[in-house]
Amino acid sequence: MISIGRPLLGDEEKRAVMDVLDSGWLVQGPRVKAFEDAFAKYISVKHAVAITNGTLALHSAFMALHLGPGDEVVTTPFSFVASSNAIRMCGAKPVFADIYPETYNLDPSCMEEKITDKTKAVMPVHLYGNPADMGSIMKIAKAHGIGVAEDAAQAHGAELNGRRCGSFGNVAAFSFYPSKNMTTGEGGMVTTSDDATAATLRLIRDHAQQEKYKHVFLGYNYRMTEMCAAIGIEQLKKLDGFNRRRIENARFLTEQLDGVNDLTTPQTYKGAKHVYHLYTIRVLGGKRDHVQKSLAESGVDARVFYPLPIHKQPFYEKESHGSFPEAEKASREALSLPVHPALSQDDLETIVHAVKKAIA
Repeated sequence: MISIGRPLLGDEEKRAVMDVLDSGWLVQGPRVKAFEDAFAKYISVKHAVAITNGTLALHSAFMALHLGPGDEVVTTPFSFVASSNAIRMCGAKPVFADIYPETYNLDPSCMEEKITDKTKAVMPVHLYGNPADMGSIMKIAKAHGIGVAEDAAQAHGAELNGRRCGSFGNVAAFSFYPSKNMTTGEGGMVTTSDDATAATLRLIRDHAQQEKYKHVFLGYNYRMTEMCAAIGIEQLKKLDGFNRRRIENARFLTEQLDGVNDLTTPQTYKGAKHVYHLYTIRVLGGKRDHVQKSLAESGVDARVFYPLPIHKQPFYEKESHGSFPEAEKASREALSLPVHPALSQDDLETIVHAVKKAIA
């Protein structure tokens, strides 16, 4: 089976972890600091704060924006549920707006329609590694005097007009889950260029401990381990190479699949660098599930991300959210194909042949 993705870990990561074990310092030490510094430099922000995982990075980001009960955050319903759960974890409410059908990302005009006097922030998601329309989103947020929290969990190295995702908003959250473009096993990072926000984030992750046994608000144990950071340092060195291969693989798939009936290939904005965390096609005419089954029979692990929009999830469905036709349509048509750096040319040709066979 040609897998949808897998982490690429080498001898460098293994040696780095063994060095940590030999050191005896396992949590929130010098390697975490080195990883934070390297990641902040890579994103071109002043601060990066390492967190236990991507969901808690989002939670920490919203806490640092002082999100609380009665506040609202406008965001997309077409994402992994963690995006909205992090808002609820603060006692606030996600308010959904529809997406662009071409990129699956938040439609700024729909977003602006949902802004009220309760809106504290907006949260675009750079879905599948494709940058959201940050120019429009930042302009709207500034006009309304609200914050911007980027969900960059799938967008390590993605760019818009030469600027990296994770550097646009007040805060941004990354995930280092094993399927991501780079991994630490589990882990997350919050980026910001605001000194006060960064200081708050560092308190949040360590029980709000301003000094030893002095706790200034309700904080949490969201610290990153030294082992995760050691892996992250080595993975960050390889990230651009991984992304180049993803982009090359995506280019080949698009060249071969463009023009196939009942199928559309991924699209992005002018000036955007899509890093293809996932290569997501749309299968039209109600054929998506048939195509996925046929691909599996041909040895290709194609996946559906996400078959049920967040506003349709049992936990959220009881609330009145309205209809989001583009998100709902995407959930019926989107199908992700393998695009990861470990694919061989034979793998890519097998994927193309299997797709054409399945959709014929």
